[in-house]
Amino acid sequence: MKTALAVLAILILEGAPARATLGEYESSVSADRQSLRGADSEEAREGYKIHQITAPDGTVVKELVSPAGMVFEVTWQSQRMPNLQQLLGSSMAELQVALQSATHRRRGGPLIVQTNTLVFESGGHMRSFHGYAYIPGLVPRGVSPRLAQ
Repeated sequence: MKTALAVLAILILEGAPARATLGEYESSVSADRQSLRGADSEEAREGYKIHQITAPDGTVVKELVSPAGMVFEVTWQSQRMPNLQQLLGSSMAELQVALQSATHRRRGGPLIVQTNTLVFESGGHMRSFHGYAYIPGLVPRGVSPRLAQ
């Protein structure tokens, strides 16, 4: 368990910049685009929209936004692990508590954490990291998280 916490701390501190903030308003998208120096494309779907930010280094961050204007899910694909503190915002504290209380799975595969208010999965290896996080209570009715992509 201490190893998982140490690895997570290193990934947080050394992550690539990203500012997609889970559970916050859509207005964070422009700050995210500027931070990543990327291009933002927007796609409307039934019941939500997707902002995809693509950075020059190939990093792709997607922010799924509810009709209420809240980011309910964040996904990432990158050569480096993104800064999870910036991606998760206030949900980072919940992730840390879950890791300390052993309510996660990590057995040769991705790190998976599921609580009542946060679902988080992250995996990969050098030069190929990916993951997602969502807040179940913010997912719009009729939308299945992770299937919305």
